[in-house]
Amino acid sequence: MRIDLWAYYLACFIFSSSVVDRVASAQTDLIAENSLVVGVAEVDITPPLGFPMAGYYHERLAEGVLNPLKARAIVFREGNTAGAMVVCDLIGVATDLANEVRQRASERTGIPESNIAVSATHSHTAPDYIKELYLYLGKEQQEERRAKYVQKLIDGPVEAIVQAHSSARPSILATGSAVQSPVVSFNRRFVMRDGSVQTWQALSNPDVVRAAGPIDPEIAILAIRDAKTNATRGIVSNFALHLDTVGGMRWSADYPYYLERTLRSAYGPELISIFGTGCCGDINHVDPSSDIRNKAEFIGNSIGNSITQQIGQLKPIENTRLVIKSQVVGLPLEDATRDEVEKAAQLVDLANRGGKVEFLDHVFSYKKLVLDHLRHREPYVKSVDHIKWGLSRSLAGVGESLPVNLTVMTIGDDVAIVCLPGEVFVELGLAIKRGSPFGTTIVLELSNAVESIYIPHRAAYAGGSYEVTNSTVQPGSGEILVETALKLLRAAATDPSK
Repeated sequence: MRIDLWAYYLACFIFSSSVVDRVASAQTDLIAENSLVVGVAEVDITPPLGFPMAGYYHERLAEGVLNPLKARAIVFREGNTAGAMVVCDLIGVATDLANEVRQRASERTGIPESNIAVSATHSHTAPDYIKELYLYLGKEQQEERRAKYVQKLIDGPVEAIVQAHSSARPSILATGSAVQSPVVSFNRRFVMRDGSVQTWQALSNPDVVRAAGPIDPEIAILAIRDAKTNATRGIVSNFALHLDTVGGMRWSADYPYYLERTLRSAYGPELISIFGTGCCGDINHVDPSSDIRNKAEFIGNSIGNSITQQIGQLKPIENTRLVIKSQVVGLPLEDATRDEVEKAAQLVDLANRGGKVEFLDHVFSYKKLVLDHLRHREPYVKSVDHIKWGLSRSLAGVGESLPVNLTVMTIGDDVAIVCLPGEVFVELGLAIKRGSPFGTTIVLELSNAVESIYIPHRAAYAGGSYEVTNSTVQPGSGEILVETALKLLRAAATDPSK
């Protein structure tokens, strides 16, 4: 009888232990399900040789590969909330490309399209793909090899998001910033003695008075470590510096490639370096006080070293509540009269034939053709006969304002990621950072739309010069972005789910 009793007690103990284990396991699963998980991934998007290269106002066909182009994605997921950001080694993200990537990635992951941001680094040694994408989406005739690359260009960012989503797991996050040293960024606009503003001047010019604006020396950082192994899986970094430091006829990711190499040297070859370009519409790498131009390798290594020196000082993120806000706003487009457009078509065609055309006249005329395509349901000229970048299936004939998407992702009270369209002046990015209620605010330009081209602040329009000439939007558009971003940041900071 005593043996039976002990057997009974033992059975009860085993049963209760099993129940406790199952309950504990279920609780662990529940905690994991409702805790923030993070995934990172990258996919190659290097074009073939012979594909057009971006960056300038004449066709260049790639002759080689200096280093690969990639799409790098990060996915945040907490309970029913999820968001993704993919940064591509491209000169810009056309709205057509963003729409395709967001839709397809959403279908495969369940992440809402509005919670997906597609950004570009602004490499000038990346593909000039926008006309090819336009033809592809319209099922129009084009060279087969180019059509195949367009499909790769769409699939690459989508696959990066899908892989990041499937690899998401519990992670330890830390955030903060470093001050870039030595200085590698300079404001490229200058106040002249006649009161005008000129781009790309040297201080040796006696007519230069001063730089027309500041720089942003901050490198914002978000580090992702594996919760089990403590290995650094990914680093998101953000710095305001134009990517046009390579030149030549070979594909290159510009200085972010060397940044990645420096970080991988410190943290291992599997690390994913997700670099987002900050607001640098008026910032470049040319020191106006010197004849020496810093090279891509020096810049990338220097930024990478500044990050590695600061990693140990980053603040651990304890509250990892994920909030995502998104809003579409309309930026008022400049006008384009019939007379302006017809004259522009003649001038651009002359330039395409090798005729002599003043640079700013060429820029202004090309912009007017883009505006004709965007504003008018029946353009004054056949856009596809005259322009390449600027063509858009989704925005053709959109009217008087350009619809652009702003996306904000925040984690707890410590970090915010703000994704803006266009090439944004540094003063606007600084205004967002100063008004943000989050400790670290990562501001990326060239997200989801490039058709605005440059987005200066209101005062810059009075000064004029290249960036103003090369903007399709009216004065005040930059301030609309700042106001919308700060409104979204405040909404995220006070979200009741936090």
